[in-house]
Amino acid sequence: MPRKSRTISIILTAAIFILLEVAALSMIVRGGDLQGIWVSRFSHRVMGALWGSSESVRDYFSLKSQNQELAQENYRLSLQVARMHNEIESAGGPDAGEVGEGFAGDFRFIPGAIVKMSKNKQHNYIIVNKGYEDGVRPQSGIITSRGAIGIVEAVERNYSYGIAFMNSSFNVSARIGSEGVVGPLSWDGHSTNKAILREIPLQTRFAQGDTVFTSGYSTIFPPDIPLGIVTGSGIQDGTMYEIYVTLLEDHAALRYITIVDHTGRDEIIPLENMEANEETKEETDEK
Repeated sequence: MPRKSRTISIILTAAIFILLEVAALSMIVRGGDLQGIWVSRFSHRVMGALWGSSESVRDYFSLKSQNQELAQENYRLSLQVARMHNEIESAGGPDAGEVGEGFAGDFRFIPGAIVKMSKNKQHNYIIVNKGYEDGVRPQSGIITSRGAIGIVEAVERNYSYGIAFMNSSFNVSARIGSEGVVGPLSWDGHSTNKAILREIPLQTRFAQGDTVFTSGYSTIFPPDIPLGIVTGSGIQDGTMYEIYVTLLEDHAALRYITIVDHTGRDEIIPLENMEANEETKEETDEK
């Protein structure tokens, strides 16, 4: 039999089979209430499963756009918090915030996304999809609304390279509570959501559950970014506390970030270097 005729025969056979099945179901439904209820329930289950599957597929393919919307919302919230903080500190004066998109006080905020990040080393890095054409400069901070993520080290046209918080050489100036003692917060070297706050005097009062924030004593990170929760403590060298912190941001699940650039850094850094040079000179003179 030619292939074309065989194909037509298969199609006709399938069509007749389907028609007979539909007729049989129709007879069952009309034959009694019990059979009708059974068929109705079965059809509802099949349709429910199909609709549920289609909704799951639709939700899966919409995750990217939803995540992008959430990232933009986090960026807007970070900007609003920074502007409100600056207005409070300046008592609403004329210098309460710099006018312009993405600016809040002394910081400029640039939304972006991580395109690559190492996670299994002692010196982890981040690559983000923003570069000098977007206004990114070296020594800019990388943040989310729930943490300090890293620091930009090198900048290309459309991408930037930074050291990650999960890095043995990284620390951020942090404090306990809204007006607590300040110390360096650094990765514990093992977990993606654990850190240690060091150099805290023994007379300091704190409790489990206290929130740790960025201190603002930096040209890299804005103040008052929540970083983590105090979960315990130990005594280091008999003179200082080291406080164990569970980070609010799990650094293994990062995707969208915000880059922050201190607009006055070029003026502040020479002053810091001047102070450091004076201290070095005094130590040399004493020797």
